[in-house]
Amino acid sequence: MKDRTDIAVVGAGAIGCYFGAMLARAGMTVTLIGRPKHVEPISRNGLVFQSSGREERIPIAATTEMAAIGAARLILFCVKSLDTEDAARQMAPHLAPDAVVLNLQNGVDNVERIRRHVKNQVIPVLVYAAAEMPAPGTVRHTGGGNLVIGLMNEPRADDPAARRTVGEIAELFTAAGVPIEISDSIEADLWTKLVMNCAYNAICALGGAPYGRMVAMPEIRDVMRDIVNEVVAVARAKGVHLPDTIVEAVFKLADVMPQTMSSTAQDLAKGKRTEIDHLNGYVVRQGEALGVPTPVNRMLNALMKLLEQTKTVPRGGR
Repeated sequence: MKDRTDIAVVGAGAIGCYFGAMLARAGMTVTLIGRPKHVEPISRNGLVFQSSGREERIPIAATTEMAAIGAARLILFCVKSLDTEDAARQMAPHLAPDAVVLNLQNGVDNVERIRRHVKNQVIPVLVYAAAEMPAPGTVRHTGGGNLVIGLMNEPRADDPAARRTVGEIAELFTAAGVPIEISDSIEADLWTKLVMNCAYNAICALGGAPYGRMVAMPEIRDVMRDIVNEVVAVARAKGVHLPDTIVEAVFKLADVMPQTMSSTAQDLAKGKRTEIDHLNGYVVRQGEALGVPTPVNRMLNALMKLLEQTKTVPRGGR
C-alpha cells in the first residue's frame, strides 16, 4: 500500500461513519458513500462526531455515488449483511486493481459473498465498537472501539505480501487512535463475534433493554448461555473450536458497553429490516445442515421475523 492511502467507506451508517471519522480526524483522506439522508448534511456542514460527552464537526467528503471508490486504495465495507451482494456488485466495476477491501460487517460468511463479485483482496475485520446515528449527519460513539484483523485460512494467508498489507493496515488504524489486533485465527474470531451478536442483538431488540440491564437479569443470562452453547456446538460441527471461556467473555461485553442498544434494535427503531438472517438465522440454517439442534436461536429468529413484520417499513415507503 502507498504511504498516503485514500480511503472510501461503503455504507456510511453508524459504524462506517465512526471509523471514517476516526481516520479523517487523524488527517487521512476519507470519502463516505451512503444514502442522501446522511450524505447531504455531511457534505454541507461536515460530520458531527459525538464521543465521551464531547462533540466536534469533522470535515469529510460524502457522496451517494459508488464510482467515488475509484480513487481509494482501502475500502471499508460497512453495509448491512442483507445488502452485501448488491453493494459488492455495484462496487466491482469501480475498484482500482490494487485496492484492498476490509469487511467490517456482522456475520461469518460476508467475505465469501463479497468475493463472488470482486477480484480484489478482501480481508475480514471484527468490530468491537458501538455507535448510532441520532440525527442525519451525526454519529454518536456509545462504547468500545477496537478492531481485530487477520487473513482467512487460504493460500494467501502465508503470502508475505499479504501479511505485510495487514500490518500496514493495522499501523494506519493505530495512527488514527483505533486499537487493532492482528489475529492468526480469524475464523475462530469471526465465530466468537457471531456468538456475541447472537447472544445480544435479538434479545436487546425484543426487550428494548441495553446490554447492562440484560446481563443484570439472571433469567436473561440463562437464555444467553443457552444461545452461546448452541452456537458453539454448530461451530464445533464445522471444525471451528471456540474458547472454553466464551460464555464469560459474552457477559463481560456488557461491562464495556452497558448502555449500548444493539444494531438490530436500532434498525427496528428506524423501521429497517434487521440482519437476523445472518446472525441467529444463520446458526439455525447451519445447525439444520449439520444435524445440530438450535431451539433457542430458532425461537429468537422467528420472534424477530414476526416483529419485523409489524415494525419495518416496506422498501420505498420511507
